[in-house]
Amino acid sequence: MSEPDRKALRIASTVLLLRDGSDGMEIFMVQRNRAIEFASGALVFPGGSIDPNDYEIAETLATNLPNELAAIRVAGVRETFEESGMLLARARGSDALVSAEIANKVGPLRAAVDKGEVKFSAILNEHDLVPAIDLLVPFAHWITPVNLPKRFDTHFLLTLAPKDHVGRHDGHESVGSIWLTPRTALDGAESGRFTLPFPTVRNLIKLDKLKTAKAAMDHAQTTPVVTVMPELTRNENGGSRLKIPKDAGYDGEVFDFQV
Repeated sequence: MSEPDRKALRIASTVLLLRDGSDGMEIFMVQRNRAIEFASGALVFPGGSIDPNDYEIAETLATNLPNELAAIRVAGVRETFEESGMLLARARGSDALVSAEIANKVGPLRAAVDKGEVKFSAILNEHDLVPAIDLLVPFAHWITPVNLPKRFDTHFLLTLAPKDHVGRHDGHESVGSIWLTPRTALDGAESGRFTLPFPTVRNLIKLDKLKTAKAAMDHAQTTPVVTVMPELTRNENGGSRLKIPKDAGYDGEVFDFQV
């Protein structure tokens, strides 16, 4: 990818929070506010663009990752906190994630972090916490097609949700939240109950095949991520056509959409 193309991209981090329920794997998703420009009204995974403070936090961490990759995972921790209230962090020197009590204690600051009024690093420092970026495993990497006006370089990260934390949408960027199986989300999209972005659909299909949270984590830890930048063209019927790499491991290569 050329340097001009890369500069036009907004780097983003999206977190797929998993748990196992009575019907198998469940995933936490939020419904975007219809007033939000990007993915208006859609059901999505928590996530958003990386910010400068994510890089600052990453520089303080003991990790073998390059700073940008570490910052992408820090952004995942921050966005998860902002959009779900779940806090993927540890007390310094501890191996255990913080309790729901700590997550709830700092929860009222979610909106302030989202608005840039409070730095995420300030919350971590005040409570002597370290973001648990080692628990976030790369699952997918999607880049918006080159011929679209707003482009994202989005890293999808997989993790197990903290067992005692309660996920709650923020009431601003997202107006609803739900735990559901990948199949339920996909069926809801087919029935018109949910609106799902194209990459979300493809990742839900992949998760549905893996069945359990453990199987999904094992897959992510052992399977290299292939970057997907769909080629967007018109098909012979005047609709849109997206082509993605076969070796990305999704359910096809060419997808047509009528407009």
